[in-house]
Amino acid sequence: MNALQQYIDLFDESRALIEEQSPAVLNMLREKAREQLATARLPRKGSEDYEASDLEAVFAHDYGVNVNRLPFDADLGETFHCDVPNMSTCLYYASNDAFHSSPTAERNIGQVVVEPFSMAAVDYPELMNDYYGKLARLDDPTVALNSLLVQDGLFIYVPDGVVAERPIQLVNIFNAALDMMVQRRLLIIVGKNAAIKLLACDHTQSPDYHYLNNQVVEIVAMQGSTVDYYDMEESTPLTNRVSSIYVDQHEGSNVLIDGITLTNGFTRNNYHVEVNGEHAETHLLGMTIASGEQHVDSHTFISHNAPRCHSNEMFKYVLNDKAVGAFAGKILVQPGCPRVEAYQGNRNLCGAPTAKMYTKPQLEIYTDDVMCSHGSAVGQLDEDALFYMRTRGIGIDEARRLLMQAFVADVIDGVRLDALKDRLHYLVEKRFSGTLSNCGNCMAACKKS
Repeated sequence: MNALQQYIDLFDESRALIEEQSPAVLNMLREKAREQLATARLPRKGSEDYEASDLEAVFAHDYGVNVNRLPFDADLGETFHCDVPNMSTCLYYASNDAFHSSPTAERNIGQVVVEPFSMAAVDYPELMNDYYGKLARLDDPTVALNSLLVQDGLFIYVPDGVVAERPIQLVNIFNAALDMMVQRRLLIIVGKNAAIKLLACDHTQSPDYHYLNNQVVEIVAMQGSTVDYYDMEESTPLTNRVSSIYVDQHEGSNVLIDGITLTNGFTRNNYHVEVNGEHAETHLLGMTIASGEQHVDSHTFISHNAPRCHSNEMFKYVLNDKAVGAFAGKILVQPGCPRVEAYQGNRNLCGAPTAKMYTKPQLEIYTDDVMCSHGSAVGQLDEDALFYMRTRGIGIDEARRLLMQAFVADVIDGVRLDALKDRLHYLVEKRFSGTLSNCGNCMAACKKS
């Protein structure tokens, strides 16, 4: 049976309850989403649309869905301490798919608005109506499923000319004592000449349950705005994630998106960027460290719809054991868009012969006077470098770890928050040494220096 059908049936049975507990703006998309899902099929292994992601198998599991919005007891502020040392943040939590603020969220946030959709629909109805669901594509079955079942989300709004005084940090936590799927949704609107930095961290409280985070993020970067969005996943082997990030860039905007996967089960990250204004700048970075039977896919699409823009894209994978990675990236330069500079790179390191990497970089250019390039490479650790290091008294395990750290260093160095950059270097070192704690010990992983 089509894995999506169980969720369509759930919606049909519970539609009145779902809509009653949701803001009206969310209900407006449900019928279109239902129509799309009626004929949709997820990629599955062995099918023509298979691109290393067996999404059919991921969604086929019998997950619970909290349509009744039942609370799950957890003292999140005491249990999880994901502050980055030397970086003061406005901290928010998502417990499964319910959003909460911490005491640090109530100080020095200035004019930046961070609130659940249920509040934003009342406080900012025009913005919610104008932007919710306008970027995310319902022809993607996972986005349609999110739009069908989502009952709340997080709204972040930076008014024109406002520069956020501190980074916003969102800690997403699975803490249910049963197998569960959640629909997380973010809408981020950054006004003209405004700026914000956001850090989203995905964690799992228990390693014993199957979880699935099906998330959709929409980012609107207005003229002259600056947006940094850092997305870090550190969960468990039974935690799966499908994340779709959509970006609308206006003239002169500067957007950095950096996706980091340290521990997980199955992950599919989709990035869709529409560059709609001249002199816009896009930085799209990704780093994956996978071992065991971890699986991480990254699918990217950057469309240059205006002239005189710049994009830089780099994704790096380090795969060990039986881990599987995939990268499929496409840069499109539309007709009438000269002076575009666009660069795409995918570099991959397989530390074991049983690790697998699939890569498919693409350029599609319909105008002249552009500077565009793309490339990919899959290789192993440099044996000469390993030999040289061993002759200097460095053990084989330490030598391998140092070379793998050096391989991903440039992606980490692309981070525009010094404290976060330092913390990532530390966490990556722990990951390669096999001592990185999962979120059940997040206090230990994040508080120790």
